[in-house]
Amino acid sequence: MPARRFTAEQVDAAVEALSADPERFAHAQEIVAHAAPGLQRVLNEALHAGGWFGEAHEKQVTGAAQTEDPSEREAAVRVLIAEETRLSMLVGVAAGLELARELYEPTPSQSEE
Repeated sequence: MPARRFTAEQVDAAVEALSADPERFAHAQEIVAHAAPGLQRVLNEALHAGGWFGEAHEKQVTGAAQTEDPSEREAAVRVLIAEETRLSMLVGVAAGLELARELYEPTPSQSEE
C-alpha cells in the first residue's frame, strides 16, 4: 500500500461509505475473526506500552468501584467503560491500518515466500 496522507474530508467520506453498506464488512469480519488472537495480543501490548492499563487505570477502577452512591457508581463505571472502549477502538484502528500496510507492503522475508 503506497504511503498516503488523507484529508479529513476523505476520511469522512470513507466512514460514510462504510456505514452505508454493512455487507462491506463480511470479508473484513472473516479476516478479523481469524486474526483475533494475534490482534488481541497487539492491542494489549500497545495499551500496556502506552501506560493505559497501569497504576492510573487501577486507580480509576478502584475509584469507580468504591463510589458509595449506587447511581454515581453506575455512572462512573459507564464512563470508565466508554473511555476504555474509545481508547481500544483508536488503538485497534491504528493496528488495522498498520496490518493493511503490512499486507500491501510485505517485508523482504515475506516477499521471498
